[in-house]
Amino acid sequence: MLSIFTIILLISLVVFPALMLCFSYPISHKLSMFWSNYITGYCARVFFAILKFYRGFDYIADEEGKKNLPEQFLVISNHQSLLDIILFFRYFGGKKPRFVAKDALGKVPMVGKMLRTQGHCMIPRKGGASVAMHSLEKFGQRVLANKQNPIIFPEGTRSKTGELGQFYSAGFRRLEETVKLPVVVCALEGGWKLSNLGQLLKNLKRGAYKVKILKVYDAPESKEDEKKILEESKVLIQEQLNAWRA
Repeated sequence: MLSIFTIILLISLVVFPALMLCFSYPISHKLSMFWSNYITGYCARVFFAILKFYRGFDYIADEEGKKNLPEQFLVISNHQSLLDIILFFRYFGGKKPRFVAKDALGKVPMVGKMLRTQGHCMIPRKGGASVAMHSLEKFGQRVLANKQNPIIFPEGTRSKTGELGQFYSAGFRRLEETVKLPVVVCALEGGWKLSNLGQLLKNLKRGAYKVKILKVYDAPESKEDEKKILEESKVLIQEQLNAWRA
């Protein structure tokens, strides 16, 4: 019963701002941006506070690793849940994280409007690789101009079991070649246990959502550097997942 009560509280947290976002989206970008930032700022913090208070579900973050971050950077991370977006907004906060996501998320109520309003990258499923690469270039130019920090999941899709999938290089390389930023490698764990309602009810009690910065690379200067960063990133993330699960 307590898990159900917690889920009701989480839904209640976002109902009003979600309705306001949907109302303001077609008429005012400024107003829709306010509600989008409210959801990803205030609501993201309260979301984890509710989980902690009612179910002992911890938000465990490596705050030490954020102290020496460059002013602007590109993040590589594994991907476990749609809630990863909330996690990274909670973690990076004022550093303006912006995500590379599939345009299918645009059909999700509230989420699609939030992503579009804030200027995240929505990769079209149709149109082939050339359309996707063009979207990444435009996104890269946008985050540079707005001093935002792009986040990309090289797996390309969420892991339903928490196991690390194959890393695809094309998206990362095109985005990095556009922004030419230092690369921050992050690992996260716990999101796959919350990926649907059944798992939420089962795994909320005394679980944890963890995030940690593993390494910061200087901006790569060649394709070989990009390849090396991607390969090493996967090894580093897998080692951290193994350590957390040991």
